Amino acid sequence: MYHFFAYLSKMKYIRRWSLMRNTQEENIKEHSFDVALIAHGLAVIANTYFHTKYNPLEVMALGLFHEAGEVMTGDMPTPIKYFNPKIQSAYKQVEQMAVVKIKEMLPYTMQESYQPYLCHENHQAYHLVKAADKLCAYIKCIEEMKSGNQEFFKARQKIRRELEENFQEPEVRFFMEEFLPSYELTLDELN
Repeated sequence: MYHFFAYLSKMKYIRRWSLMRNTQEENIKEHSFDVALIAHGLAVIANTYFHTKYNPLEVMALGLFHEAGEVMTGDMPTPIKYFNPKIQSAYKQVEQMAVVKIKEMLPYTMQESYQPYLCHENHQAYHLVKAADKLCAYIKCIEEMKSGNQEFFKARQKIRRELEENFQEPEVRFFMEEFLPSYELTLDELN
């Protein structure tokens, strides 16, 4: 008996943003879908407008599995996770061990098929997933503030600054200019 899929289904119980009051709770399963959706979009944008050759389906799979290790480790709050390089390094090791353990929940003959998505740090398109992850954090801040939750005001400023300083890829800039403003609108305005 293999536990891989049943174990990953538990992602719905791992809350994100645990140190902040949320008007809408978010779990890592929902977050992974959002990251996969935007990472796929970034790959399509890059291929369509900037003549790259990403495989959007592969990028989407990277996004879908990018938090798989957290089903074992939980979602470490950012202030702790990045407090200092020693903690960050130690946590990265714990995450890597968790991903290996999860991969071993598959039959040996299937493990190679999941390896690139679970152990993704060196994948040539992983930077698209990192950008999508940061965009999703920013979108979460927008949504919380639209609901009147000022708890996310500083996080929104910080994440916007990080997007502008650390993600210079043209596909990210394109997404921020052409798609991100829509998240500020109400459903009636979107229609």
